[in-house]
Amino acid sequence: MNLRDVRLARAYLSRVAEPHAGALSTLVAEVGPLEAAALVRAGDVSPSVASQTSARRAQEQAEDDLQRVKAKGGRLVIPEDDEWPRWPFVSLGVAASHRRCGGEPLALWVRGDHRLTDLAERAVAVVGSRDSSGYGQHVATELAHGLAAAGVVVVSGAAYGIDGAAHRGALSAGGTTVAVLACGVDVAYPAGHQGLLAKIAQAGVVVSEYPPGVQPARHRFLTRNRLIAAFGAGTVVVEAARRSGAKNTAATTLALGRVLMAVPGPVTSLSSTGCNELLRSGDAVPVSNVAEVVESIGRFGDDLVEPTTRTTHDLGPPQGEAMRVYEALGLRDGFSPEAISVESGVELPRVRALLPELELAGLAQREDSGWRRLSPPQPQSQPQSQPA
Repeated sequence: MNLRDVRLARAYLSRVAEPHAGALSTLVAEVGPLEAAALVRAGDVSPSVASQTSARRAQEQAEDDLQRVKAKGGRLVIPEDDEWPRWPFVSLGVAASHRRCGGEPLALWVRGDHRLTDLAERAVAVVGSRDSSGYGQHVATELAHGLAAAGVVVVSGAAYGIDGAAHRGALSAGGTTVAVLACGVDVAYPAGHQGLLAKIAQAGVVVSEYPPGVQPARHRFLTRNRLIAAFGAGTVVVEAARRSGAKNTAATTLALGRVLMAVPGPVTSLSSTGCNELLRSGDAVPVSNVAEVVESIGRFGDDLVEPTTRTTHDLGPPQGEAMRVYEALGLRDGFSPEAISVESGVELPRVRALLPELELAGLAQREDSGWRRLSPPQPQSQPQSQPA
């Protein structure tokens, strides 16, 4: 397989269909991007694919788009690349099959040198209202600064208000941040964030599934929100009105089985209405500082506030909800996440977030029948000194 031809095919497909194009994605999965691109060009596709591609299928701009993004210091990252963040995007495919949100992107246009798969290993989304209060911007800045200082990648949408505060907080800590756009990565939107986006591209990455030159539109913001939610291990909503894009991201976070967190706000503040409702409904975990966010999305055995290099033998036993999930695992037979949730009394989205961490800690194993408990590794005993 010629990777350049595949990249050209996916570049073409990313322009001819408005994300997320479920029927086109299904065709690509069935026949591959090269054959899918050829069928779309010829118009030899099903009515559902035609409805998504017929208006633009004559737009042959793949080569120009690749050159255009390269001139901006960018590239097109495709699922065939090693840096494609496969694990974070798996949940998008699962959620799409239940029609709870759009599926995986066909490709991602990227500005910045960091590998996407590396950034996604330890990331959290920080989102909120564009019309934010001074309280909200202060909290977002402080949270993002602390998370970045702890080695956590901060993901947001580069909008005014909470998004911009989150990006600036991460940059001020010398950390890494990801901006997911609802337009081409060469488009400065909002215009007032042109300098901020340039800094993000240097210290992190600017990402979009829209090809170069595509302008922002309301529906594109809602579509891109699923990528913000998918990229992180969890989402923190700092401020949100009752109906807002941030609440849309929150709903997608829950659909993906990720940890949803919200910052409580004054009951008199309209900007905090959405957060307070998420907390009242029990959909979100309340957080007020970096340590509480880290506790919700952090890995066992890693002190993310002061990262240290540890071996498997340094891992202590899981605590709190993690211990309840661990003890609910089958000793011989694997249990489903649903069964583990019932046995442990821990909510299903939280169980699904904790199980991969237990696996990484060497405490759980995923099998065909479900999840099974592993005994924690025993530390090696130190040889006793012999008397002289």
